[in-house]
Amino acid sequence: MAQNKTTENDLSVTDFLNNIPDENKRTDCFNLSDIITKTTGLKAKMWGTAIVGFGSYHYIYKSGREGDAPLVGFSPRKDAIALYLSSEFKNREELLAKFGKHKTAKACVYVKKMSDIDVEVLKEMITNSVARISSLYP
Repeated sequence: MAQNKTTENDLSVTDFLNNIPDENKRTDCFNLSDIITKTTGLKAKMWGTAIVGFGSYHYIYKSGREGDAPLVGFSPRKDAIALYLSSEFKNREELLAKFGKHKTAKACVYVKKMSDIDVEVLKEMITNSVARISSLYP
């Protein structure tokens, strides 16, 4: 079975974030990292070369594929910041309705800038997502 490409490593989160070309996105990502750390109590770590992850869990699918993934994470993409959350967490739809300007795709929530969203709703989404993943993969 193939190894996962996106694994936790010792690359510097600060260096990665400092290399984001757009100053506003860079600032947003540093703020997002602080928000996630304060909400979860988990330290930011690099996963692969482009994902900032917090905590980890080990999954095993019915197919037999297994690996590790961050409990919550984000990645600054060209057009938006991708937030990696559970695709099914408590009050997901209600929270997304109050969250602010965003797009979704399965487990990802995309935001253009932090000023577009409600940070208190984000904190609740993070907390509920971590709880969901932790209950599925103790």
